[in-house]
Amino acid sequence: QVRLVESGGGLVQPGGSLKLSCTASGIIFSISMMGWYRQAPGKERELVASIVSSGTTNYADSVKGRFTVSRDNAKNTVYLQMNSLKPEDTAVYYCWTRFSRDIWGQGTQVTVSS
Repeated sequence: QVRLVESGGGLVQPGGSLKLSCTASGIIFSISMMGWYRQAPGKERELVASIVSSGTTNYADSVKGRFTVSRDNAKNTVYLQMNSLKPEDTAVYYCWTRFSRDIWGQGTQVTVSS
């Protein structure tokens, strides 16, 4: 059974930082494309960042230069380092991969507010 478990969300002030983690099981992690999505209230889920097995990354324009996605294949874990956070980054963040179908984590809430 494929499973993704996120951690690291919370409340942070504007300009602050958070690091999200997502640990995968049930897949060959080292060859899997991994991604982070987010969904704010009343909005559609959107791609934030992705990373393929080679380490090549892709970012939404809204987070370029502020967020960094990385992976540790030895730990089956993908990370999202979020710096210079803004109130508009507030959302539930989901880890994603594809294994015959889209696989999602349970989500972790990130709230940016003073």
